[in-house]
Amino acid sequence: MQVEVSKYTEGLADKALRPNGLPKSLIRYDARQKDQALDSMTEVVQTMKRPRSHARAASIGAPGVEGVKIDAVPAKSGDRQDELEAYKKAESINHNIGRRGKSVSAAGVVEQPIFEPEIVMTKDIERTDSWERAERERDIRQGIDLATTLERIEKNFVITDPRLPDNPIIFASDSFLELTEFTREEILGRNCRFLQGPETDQNTVSMIRNAIREQREITVQLINYTKSGKKFWNLFHLQPMRDQKGELQYFIGVQLDGSGHVEPLLNRLSETTELESAKIVKATAENVDEAVRELPDANLRPEDLWAIHSQPVFPLPHKKDSPSWVAIQKITARGETIGLNHFKPIRPLGCGDTGSVHLVELKDTGELFAMKAMEKSTMLNRNKVHRACIEREIISHLDHPFLPTLYTSFQTPSHVCLITDFCPGGELFGVLDKQPMKLFKEDSARFYAAEVLIGLEYLHCLGVIYRDLKPENILIHQDGHVILTDFDLSFLTSCKPQVIKHPLPKNRRRSRSQPPPTFVAEPVSQSNSFVGTEEYIAPEIITGVGHSSAIDWWALGIFLYEMLYGRTPFRGKNRKKTFSNILHKDLTFPSSIPVSLAARQLIHALLNKDPASRLGSTSGSNEIKKHPFFKDINWPLIRCMSPPPLEVPIEFIGRNTKAKEVKWEDDGVLVNSIDLF
Repeated sequence: MQVEVSKYTEGLADKALRPNGLPKSLIRYDARQKDQALDSMTEVVQTMKRPRSHARAASIGAPGVEGVKIDAVPAKSGDRQDELEAYKKAESINHNIGRRGKSVSAAGVVEQPIFEPEIVMTKDIERTDSWERAERERDIRQGIDLATTLERIEKNFVITDPRLPDNPIIFASDSFLELTEFTREEILGRNCRFLQGPETDQNTVSMIRNAIREQREITVQLINYTKSGKKFWNLFHLQPMRDQKGELQYFIGVQLDGSGHVEPLLNRLSETTELESAKIVKATAENVDEAVRELPDANLRPEDLWAIHSQPVFPLPHKKDSPSWVAIQKITARGETIGLNHFKPIRPLGCGDTGSVHLVELKDTGELFAMKAMEKSTMLNRNKVHRACIEREIISHLDHPFLPTLYTSFQTPSHVCLITDFCPGGELFGVLDKQPMKLFKEDSARFYAAEVLIGLEYLHCLGVIYRDLKPENILIHQDGHVILTDFDLSFLTSCKPQVIKHPLPKNRRRSRSQPPPTFVAEPVSQSNSFVGTEEYIAPEIITGVGHSSAIDWWALGIFLYEMLYGRTPFRGKNRKKTFSNILHKDLTFPSSIPVSLAARQLIHALLNKDPASRLGSTSGSNEIKKHPFFKDINWPLIRCMSPPPLEVPIEFIGRNTKAKEVKWEDDGVLVNSIDLF
């Protein structure tokens, strides 16, 4: 397998290190290329193992769709209309799918749509062996992190680090490379002087140098040169970026090619063009500033990168008296700092994209926990340090029965570790996989979807966009209820709770039938990272237009579909085809599997390709809770519900009395590998 990497590698900057031992380059592009090569190799292997199934999968995909670009570059605004044609087509035939559309109340809350007893888009779909084979291909179900928000900003800009000698470039956008004709390896680690040429005004260059020395922003226009010697008028904006302490962290340099707007007599950009362009470059700099803050400061000491994992964890109200917390607090009350030697390894529970999970026992207590261990070097090489830190921050805020509790976290020389609840029921994926036809009956699907909905509602209230909902990330507790796990791909922002009061009709008094106020709490900011799990990713993540918490409602629709039909609706023969299906393919339901009209209508409303029209986009979980599919759910008492019986009961796991004795190595990994079951 060969991959051309010269455009992407850091070049000399790959081996150039900062005084703290970390690379100068802000993004490790070699990791990106390795992941892409592995994906391509996996696709080839799968095709050779099952050529007929892949051929059939291709034949039943979206007709007339060649595929979509799946790298970090978002679609242009003009292409957005084409990507939503499937949505518009579906909406134009509402009478055939049993919907009359939504109505909006005076309070701005979407009221429940009126449903008619027609069948929603059922279709006789060939059951390929991808539906029936026992072996589930878990490799394509790993969470992917194709690009950070920073990498998806389609503007000309660079980031430099003034704390390093000569203020070198540590990041360059793809658009900047296209404009200047240089490769990334040619400019990372260099100063921006390579853009200067014979007609570059040195007085303007001096103004830029003075601004750098004085740590202030400046906007100028000057002549610069591409690699081939072609000159262009550059409207250049320099903006300092400061950390939380107000100390200078980076410089952001935004370029705008204004060659087509030069006034011949003045030999410079017109005043009007300069003013309008200045607004654009300043707005770009603000977007870059916000995106860079998602990443750790490249100049931190290595020990500071992981400092959050050494911070103490305190019990939150709902579980502070649980046996697990009592056992933990007995140790901390003695003044001890909990670390790896306080735990005895029992057995491995699994491994994911960023680490492995072990069942451990707090020594001399009998209390069992799950320990997630992530290797530091892997996190660094794969641009995931900020992901690990975000997960630690998010999980420390959680205090909900359907979400994990963080009891402690610590680090070893090579690993960072999180100690959370042990869920003996394992992954919901495994439970689903053992059922006949790998699907649930509707009562079970409704139960699990309702609990996941409540978990997402709580996360959104905290300002967390989950971004990686799938059966693999849903664990089953001893009581049969769910726990949502894995927050390394989540986005943490602020949340502005609001109470929407329903206005009284004119000339009428308040009556008992008057609906109570609606509490709405959804994250307020958007992100543009390219993350998620391939089959669950929402259209707006692929197109790069920015995404909000509505992507979690899309994922809820995919999740419900998979529970009821045994597969996801848009899966293609490879990632490119899957993304093409998500953008363009109409949603259909196999007629061979009996599913209620209400379930299909809910899935259809959640899988709206337009996020603004998606169920849940206006007033969050309240819209979804009111859907007829959930009419039998008593939401306030959902914790008291007994899980519906499954055709194949859940096998709860625990200690393996026949397993060999295992112990930790000094760096925090298991000495002897033992089987999962």
